[in-house]
Amino acid sequence: MAYDVERVRAQFPALSSGTAFFDGPGGSQVPSAVAEAVAATLTAGVSNRGDVTDSERRAEDAVSGARAAVADLLDVDARGVVFGRSMTQLAFDLSRTLAKDWGPDDEVVVTRLDHDADVRPWTIAAAAVGATVRWVDLDPASGELLWDPSVLTERTRLVAVTGASNLLGTRPDVPALAADVHDAGALLFVDGVHLTPHAPVGARGLGADFYACSPYKFFGPHLGVLAADPVLLESVHPDKLLPSTDAVPERFELGTLPYELLAGVTATVDWIAALASGAGTRRERVVESMTAVEEHEDAVFARLLAGLRDLPGVTTYGAAARRTPTVLLSVDGVASDQVHKHLAGLGVNAPAGSFYALEASRRLGLGDTGAVRAGLAPYSTDEDVDRLLEGLAGLCASA
Repeated sequence: MAYDVERVRAQFPALSSGTAFFDGPGGSQVPSAVAEAVAATLTAGVSNRGDVTDSERRAEDAVSGARAAVADLLDVDARGVVFGRSMTQLAFDLSRTLAKDWGPDDEVVVTRLDHDADVRPWTIAAAAVGATVRWVDLDPASGELLWDPSVLTERTRLVAVTGASNLLGTRPDVPALAADVHDAGALLFVDGVHLTPHAPVGARGLGADFYACSPYKFFGPHLGVLAADPVLLESVHPDKLLPSTDAVPERFELGTLPYELLAGVTATVDWIAALASGAGTRRERVVESMTAVEEHEDAVFARLLAGLRDLPGVTTYGAAARRTPTVLLSVDGVASDQVHKHLAGLGVNAPAGSFYALEASRRLGLGDTGAVRAGLAPYSTDEDVDRLLEGLAGLCASA
């Protein structure tokens, strides 16, 4: 399909400010259709879920519609889609639940490439039951994950890995890793928060037993998603209130769901599917759309990387063979928070920090401070990139 970035941009009200947004890895901008769906649900009259009144049915439809939409986005079974406040909350809830069956003879595997939300829930849960934590290292030069199947033993219960690093963009070979994990008889949890906005995702094809993501990173509202085979979820027993249902996936969802946000999730997936030029099922159109998004972002990202290479005094971190359009950089002699402020004064949003990828930042030698991160989105343009490069060039010249 022909990708029309100006058509895409016209659907994002926030872009009318003239800001060049490179902070999508922390949360994307939102198209009008998503905001309108949230507002319409809030104002239409909603009650607790049921099938008697119109407002009850609207709430029920919001939930079932969002599960079906996520299923099409991720190629999963809608009966295994769980919603929560955030990916972090869902990971903590799941880790505590799975750890009920762990003990001192068990092991979990985490990596130094991951966001802390895919590290600390597992290490804390393991410590609580005396289980061993094994680490997979990161190559600071390339930014690649140094996966080694020998980290797995017959005692491994779960491996947690990112689908794409939110700090460096690195995309590990998750299917190959999944094959090793499953050969060892362990479960694989994939943090797909940073992967989902940038590529077509098939969680089952990745080999993920659990796949987590955040709609607000891919043009939707603020909440989290956890997807798994409903048969697997049936074997997991979370703590819950006595009157609440024991049915899957509802038994993992604590309290009343945010119906307006779920309506926004459905609108988000529909918006993604509508980018496609062809017909077909919503899943087929999502794949077509996200393939075009990936191609567009890769082309703009190539321009950014080439421009950064030509700037004296700019250091970039990581050069993974496969990555999302995300780059971490620093300017010689200028603190990263000052780079952030300088660019902001030019209407360019490129924040600084470790972005909760604490292990990776430390492994890169950047400590807890991190560096400047520039991430592209489907609405990013060559002009945005040129503004970022010009801002950095001016800073380099004055440093």
